[in-house]
Amino acid sequence: MKVLDQESLHTLFEHAARQPRKRTNLNWHPQLEDPIQRMFNALQPGTYVRPHRHQAGRWESFVHICGRALVLTFDDAGRVMARQELSEAHTRAVEIPGGVWHTLLCLAANTVVMEVKSGPYQPTDDKDFATWSPEEGDAAAMSLLAWMTHAQPGNGYSAY
Repeated sequence: MKVLDQESLHTLFEHAARQPRKRTNLNWHPQLEDPIQRMFNALQPGTYVRPHRHQAGRWESFVHICGRALVLTFDDAGRVMARQELSEAHTRAVEIPGGVWHTLLCLAANTVVMEVKSGPYQPTDDKDFATWSPEEGDAAAMSLLAWMTHAQPGNGYSAY
């Protein structure tokens, strides 16, 4: 039996804090070819998950475990369509249909969400990145991250 206990969570917190990307994941699926991908994503503030979408028909779910995260969805031009906080006091889970632009933001230290998505994982075509968003490592990424933290439905980002 697989178990995610407090010790496992603390290990994930520490590992994410040491990573340059300020995040890490613990896969629960046995192999990348598994038809259902299951993983725990540990996030620290300042991590930038570039807005992206998965192929039509390839959904993705996030389930709150601890901390606070924010899920945003966007239209093709980068305008916010929906905003859901994942936390104990708010939404506990979301599912994003394939073909929908989205991102995940960390709002509090030691945040963990369980990600479940259809597999198998294909690194070459798992996702498309939004052309209106900067790549990871680009100085403009932190500006977009700061904007997304406060963005509301209907808002569009124009600084990039």
